[in-house]
Amino acid sequence: MKNLAYKLNVLTLALLVCVGIGCKKDKELSNTNVSAVTNFYGPTDNKFIKLDPKAGTQTFEWEQSRAEDGGLVLYEVVFDKATGDFSQPLYSVPSDEKGMRTKLTISDADLNRIANMAGIQSLATGKLKWTIWASKGINVQKSATSRLIEVERPAGFAEVPADLYLTGSATEAGADLTKALRFKKLGQGSFEMYTSLKAGTYHFAAGTNASAKTYSNNGTTLVEGGDITVAGSTKVYRIAVKFEETSTTLTEITSVGLWFSPENKILHTLNYTSNGVWTITNAPIVFRQETWGRDERYKFRMGVKDAAGVATNEWYGSSNRDNSRPDANTAPAYFNLTKVDGNQYDNSFKFNSAADNKNVDITVNFNAASTAYNHTITVK
Repeated sequence: MKNLAYKLNVLTLALLVCVGIGCKKDKELSNTNVSAVTNFYGPTDNKFIKLDPKAGTQTFEWEQSRAEDGGLVLYEVVFDKATGDFSQPLYSVPSDEKGMRTKLTISDADLNRIANMAGIQSLATGKLKWTIWASKGINVQKSATSRLIEVERPAGFAEVPADLYLTGSATEAGADLTKALRFKKLGQGSFEMYTSLKAGTYHFAAGTNASAKTYSNNGTTLVEGGDITVAGSTKVYRIAVKFEETSTTLTEITSVGLWFSPENKILHTLNYTSNGVWTITNAPIVFRQETWGRDERYKFRMGVKDAAGVATNEWYGSSNRDNSRPDANTAPAYFNLTKVDGNQYDNSFKFNSAADNKNVDITVNFNAASTAYNHTITVK
C-alpha cells in the first residue's frame, strides 16, 4: 500500500503534540481513541468521472471524527478495487493540510494512476471503491461505510517511465536486455533515438532488468507488452516514442550529407556507423573564392522517408544565423546541431581556416547519450 511513510509521520506528530502539552509518561498513549467516520458527503455513490489528467481535480468530503481527548484527528482516504475489502488497499493518501482536513482534493492524474493499479485499461471505464480511516496516529478507526466512483480513463499511460530502452534481435545491441540502447529523453514521456534495425524483433523497455515494463506498437499506437517485427534489409531510423500521445513514429534516414553553401550542393555523403553516428574520413575541402574572399560555410542535409515512403529533406545547422570561423578557443557548443530551414546560407557553420585545401574527418553525432546533437571536424 502506498504512503506507509505517512503513518510514521502522523504517529510522530501525535507524540510531538503530546510532548508539547506536557503528557505524563504513564499517560502518553492514553485517550487516543477516535470515532469512525460514518457519513460521506461527496462524491455521490457511483458518480461517473471522465478523467482529465492534464487539468482535472476531484473533491472528497466526509463528516468529522470525534477524538476521545477532544483534540486533533488525522484522516486518510483509502482506495481499492470495486470488489476489494480494504484489507490490501491499492492506495491511500492523507487528506488536505497533511491529513487534518475532512476533505481531500486529488488530481485526475492521481486517480488515473489508481485506476491503472485497479486494472482499468486506458479508454476503458471501471469502478473504484473508497473509504476513510481516522486516527491520532495510532488506533486507526476504519469506516464501515464505503462508496464507489466510476471513472473513464483517457488514452495514454498512467505511469510514464523515467527512461526508455530499445532491445531485441533486430537492434544494434541484440536481445540482451542488460545491453539495451537508451533513448534520448526530449521531455516528459517523449523519447527519441537514431539507430539501425535489421530483420528480427524489438520492443521498448522502461529499464534493463527483467521486471521492467515493456512496450511495442499496434500500427502507430503505443501499447504495453508485445514485440515489433522487422523484415528486409538493415535500415537506419529515427524512432520517436511519445507516451502522452500513445504514439510511435519510425522515420527512415536515407542519407546524411555535408551541404556546402557556396556551391549550393552536397559536397560529401557521410556513412552511418552505429549508435546514431555518421562519419567520413579524408574528405577534401576547398573554400570557394568570391570577390570578397573565400567562402567556407556549411551545414548538413538529412534525407528522410516517412512510413508512407514519402521522401523529404531536413536541415541541421547552427542556432546562429551567421558565424565566425572557429579556432582553438571556440566553445564546444558552437558545433551543436539545430534543426534549421533549407536556406542556402543562413544558419551555416564555418570551417576553421586550416581546413582550406586540406582533407578533413567529419563526424555527425545523433547519439542518444549526447547532451546535444553535435558534429566534429578534424583537419588532417
